Amino acid sequence: MIYLTFLAAILLSGIAGYYSIIGLAAIFMGAFWPVVFMASSMEFAKLVTASWLYRNWKTAPFLLKTYLTISVVLLMLITSMGIFGFLAKAHIDSTLDFGTNSVELKTLNTQQKISEERLNYLLARAKDPSTASNTLDRQIQTTQKELTEINKKRLPLLKEENKLVADVGPIKYVADMFFEGDGAIDKAVRVVIFTIMLVFDPLAVLLLIAGNISLNRKDNEGRVIIKNDEIVGIVPNDKVEIPKENITSLDEKPHETGTNDAIDFPKEESVVTETPQPLRIQQIPGVYTEHHDEETKKKLEPKYDYEAEYAFKERKDAGTF
Repeated sequence: MIYLTFLAAILLSGIAGYYSIIGLAAIFMGAFWPVVFMASSMEFAKLVTASWLYRNWKTAPFLLKTYLTISVVLLMLITSMGIFGFLAKAHIDSTLDFGTNSVELKTLNTQQKISEERLNYLLARAKDPSTASNTLDRQIQTTQKELTEINKKRLPLLKEENKLVADVGPIKYVADMFFEGDGAIDKAVRVVIFTIMLVFDPLAVLLLIAGNISLNRKDNEGRVIIKNDEIVGIVPNDKVEIPKENITSLDEKPHETGTNDAIDFPKEESVVTETPQPLRIQQIPGVYTEHHDEETKKKLEPKYDYEAEYAFKERKDAGTF
């Protein structure tokens, strides 16, 4: 799960960074590549800073962690603005053809209406014997040809408009649910972009911090040493060491390794007895030394010096029981 958290954070950060870089570069087209390099370095620095802050929050100076925290928040806002610019540009590009097509259709519709009115007027004059003439007939034929040409031009534009309407159909339905008027689609698109912007980059940063939390817990999880039902020490999972003089009996003798200074003890062994008082090692997931107060830490400090020369140590070259 830890690796999946980090993977999700990296994927989200990478995609959000890409959108942000392209969006910022589109805003400052006069310096495209410098903006790309600047935005890329800021994205990388933001993730490193967020991870470093979590790891060193307790030991970092107040002014330093305050400035770094403000910097991370501002960088998240910059990234979000870049994402907004990228998505807004994509929407504008997708609707640009639609707007051009609509203007052309409106122009042709106007021409068609004028030609139809003119044709009706000419036909009405042709019915009157006093105004009928060959010139009027030629004008009627010319107007009819104009209407035919207008209809030929409108046909492909109508097909293209239907296609564009189908492309913006989903957002159009969303817009109709919440907004009214000609600008309903644009308003709906802004709401969707704002929602994506508020979730995209902040989620990536928080997932990175969550991954650090999980990794830190895994590193600090250990086993506690219990004597007379009281915790007398704690050791990490990968290093279980007990002084040799406290071990008086084992189910089986350890493997001889040519030295009597240390005895190898497998981590899987859960109970070691001492006469008359029992001493045992118990696996308790979720015990973390860094989360205890000072009084509890003193109780959890190991009773024995595990770094001593004759300490009970687990060796990699030892055999099994």
